[in-house]
Amino acid sequence: MPRYALLILPAFNRVYGESSVRLTRSELAVFSARGLEGEVVSSEETRIGGVPYVAFETARPLSEPDVRLLSNLSSVYAVFGLEGDLLRPLEMRSRDRLSSDLITIQKYAGKTNEHFTKLLLNVTALAGDKGLGDGLQVFDPMCGRGTTLNQALMYGYDAYGIDVDGKDFEAYTGFIKTWLRNKRLKHTAETVPVRRERALVGRRLNVTFGLSKEAVKAGDVQHLAVVNADTLKSREFFKPRSFDVLATDAPYGVQHGSKGGAGLSRSPLELLGRAVPVWAELLRPGGAMGIAWNTYGGKSADLARILTEAGLDVMDYPDFEHWVDQAIVRDIIVARKPR
Repeated sequence: MPRYALLILPAFNRVYGESSVRLTRSELAVFSARGLEGEVVSSEETRIGGVPYVAFETARPLSEPDVRLLSNLSSVYAVFGLEGDLLRPLEMRSRDRLSSDLITIQKYAGKTNEHFTKLLLNVTALAGDKGLGDGLQVFDPMCGRGTTLNQALMYGYDAYGIDVDGKDFEAYTGFIKTWLRNKRLKHTAETVPVRRERALVGRRLNVTFGLSKEAVKAGDVQHLAVVNADTLKSREFFKPRSFDVLATDAPYGVQHGSKGGAGLSRSPLELLGRAVPVWAELLRPGGAMGIAWNTYGGKSADLARILTEAGLDVMDYPDFEHWVDQAIVRDIIVARKPR
């Protein structure tokens, strides 16, 4: 059988780095089941030249589209074909179309690890009908300072978010406007009040940009919209069946529990029990919802029940549970909306 090896990208976060090989194997299993022509038969952690790799075998040789898809694995630096003791580099072509500092430049307490954010978006998108295809509409209903939104933009997708924290909204608004100016990308960006019956109900950042003036003239643009309001009111700002992918990192009930919007407690399950039915209405049929949460705040079976009761089908995915710190053990659950 053809054999391959994935060189693991060093993680700036030491704790996440210790889990990255195992998480890459789980992510690879999802890529295999949901997107690869050359099915992965087996995988294992190995070391080559003292460096960690994930080695795997496939039922048939990887095609060029297979390698292009694997180029988007969240913690992979390079892909090789294994020929005896030799490594043959395969050309990687990820979806990334923007400068990587869009993801890495922001530093603040409670920021989700960038590799994990990419993993969450990957496995959620692959559960949907479009996979990691073109033209996805991505929504993060608890977007904070925009890590998930930025990863969606990196992939060339349109990104939408909502968050109740006014300081996070202002910080992200300032960041993205400055970043677009510094990169000299042709864009428009405005922050506008949102009113209902003359009452102020939120603020909205609207951004449109293209990689060049020529691209903008040709209509090759991306859209970003972020609303500063309670996630339970998402239906007031976004139309039903608008999004292909909904991906979010739920409050952990520790450093950044829910901020009290609509009287929500710091319990992830209480928050999600009220929010998931609202979010499910925003998903298109064939779309997918992925949620990361702290398992100390609720069992996966309870979260699966919430998703099922909202009319979603929970995916039978590999184990993504991993230790973050003494108060947080994080996991992912993904469900799709039936057609």
